[in-house]
Amino acid sequence: MNLISRHKAFISWYQNKLRLSDYALLWVVFFKGVLVALIVEHVFF
Repeated sequence: MNLISRHKAFISWYQNKLRLSDYALLWVVFFKGVLVALIVEHVFF
């Protein structure tokens, strides 16, 4: 099983566990990225 297929399987598992639609999952990932960017900006700048 290569990295891409494992990543897809993990995303499917995570989405099913939290009962998220595709749209909701996109919002979760967006806000996670914003949070990580703010933390990185605060630490390095």
